[in-house]
Amino acid sequence: MLGRARKSFFVSIALLLLGLMAIGGAVVYRTSQSDGPPQGDYVIASLQIPQGAEVVSAVAADGQVTLTYRLGAMTSVRIFDGRTGEMVREIPVVSE
Repeated sequence: MLGRARKSFFVSIALLLLGLMAIGGAVVYRTSQSDGPPQGDYVIASLQIPQGAEVVSAVAADGQVTLTYRLGAMTSVRIFDGRTGEMVREIPVVSE
């Protein structure tokens, strides 16, 4: 009975080590695949808004970044291209 327990223990340890090696291999593989330049829709590093402006919200969708900001009493929305960082459009928000 003791021999059977030892055998079961060694099989369990072997499976555990095999699983840990598989996880380690997967981590090494994934980290080696991400060494190139970013391949996503968004590669811009910064967005330009007027000095003193307060960012209200920022949303990234469909390859564009939409930024809402407030400067004094005026609120505006700027839409930027996600790849180049170039401003596509600026929309002032006016009250009715």
